[in-house]
Parts: sequence; structure tokens; C-alpha cells
Amino acid sequence: MARTVWDSTVGKKTVMAISGLVMLLYLVAHMIGNLKIFFGTEEFNHYAHWLRTVGEPFMHYEWTLWLIRVVLVVAVVAHAVSAYQLSRRDIRARPSKYVHRKKRADYATRTMRWGGVILGLFIVWHILDLTTGTVHPGGFESGKPYQNVVDTFSIWYGNAVYIAAVLALGLHIRHGFWSAAQTLGAGSRTRDRALKTTANVLALLLTTGFVAVPVGVMTGVVS
Repeated sequence: MARTVWDSTVGKKTVMAISGLVMLLYLVAHMIGNLKIFFGTEEFNHYAHWLRTVGEPFMHYEWTLWLIRVVLVVAVVAHAVSAYQLSRRDIRARPSKYVHRKKRADYATRTMRWGGVILGLFIVWHILDLTTGTVHPGGFESGKPYQNVVDTFSIWYGNAVYIAAVLALGLHIRHGFWSAAQTLGAGSRTRDRALKTTANVLALLLTTGFVAVPVGVMTGVVS
């Protein structure tokens, strides 16, 4: 049954919608956590340490954090694979271009596809920068996330990469949230306007919240 559902277009869209909502919940929590950097070094570093001790003593050190990471990896892979397969299926279904193109639909589709690729590449860079320190521009210090964040956003390309990815994220959420709601049966004539407004508000809040950190470093508010 699981294979039958997965092989269907509806099944892939459902997987894409659910995995997208899982990532959206994480992004909201992640943004709120990021904003703690405006309360100073001690507050932000304490928050980063707390993430590794959540659930103790029932959960061992970092077990909860790794559980969250595993769920996110599964969500990202499921989202990417279903999106790719749906895209290929759509191309096979119409090998020749439409005579009359729907500009709005085509724009949204292109934004989602390329936005997804940009975000995928950004996730890899972000992990190598602030989690492993592999490509970190300064002297990466484990256990000192505040200083690591300041180091990253004190370099022009760190800001450029991050802000570009966040803008792509905003567009992705704006189109994706409404699409997920339709897939999961939440949409209707009476609710569509509210869903679109919710998508716009979420996209705006997350974009503003994430961009606030590099802007804070660039302006000296965070230093």
C-alpha cells in the first residue's frame, strides 16, 4: 500500500506537503532561537548549550538534538525527491510547450524549483560554516556560536549567501504553504484568501527574522 501511494501523483504531493510543513515548523523555531543573539553573548551561547541538553536526564547529551536532525534530514530528502519526481513526471506528460503559457503559474513553478535548488546548496554551506566549521571564515570555536555567527556575517560573502538564500526561502514558503494546504484538502473558496494571507505573513515574518541577524552584525548592533 505504501508503495502504491508513493507511486501516485497524489501520494508524492502529500509527502511533499507534509515534509514541507515539518520543515516550516522547524524554521519558525529556528528563527526565534536565532533572534536570541540580540540579547547578548551569554544568552545566545546558553541557548545553544540548552539545545544539546533538552530532555536530560531521560535523554543523553545531544540525543534530542540528533533526533531533530534525523527528522529534518528525512523531511528534506522526502521533499526533494518527491519534488524532483513530480517535476520529471510533469515534463513527460507534456513534452511540447503549451501554445498559451500561464505566466503566473509558470513563474511560481520556476521559483519553487530553482528556489529549492538554492536552498539545498545553502543548507550544505550553512552546516559546513556554523556546525562543522569546515568553511568558516574566521577561527571556528566549538561551543561559542555567538562569535562564530559574528565572524560569518562580518565577511561580505557570508552576508550575500545568507540573505540570497533567505529571500529564496521567503518565496518558497509563500508559494509552498498555499500549495500544501490545497494538497492536504484545507483549501476552499471561502478559505483560499485566508490561506494566501497566512502564507504571505509567514514568508514575510521568516524572511525578516532571519535577515535581521546579518543586518544586526553589519550595523554593529550585534558585535
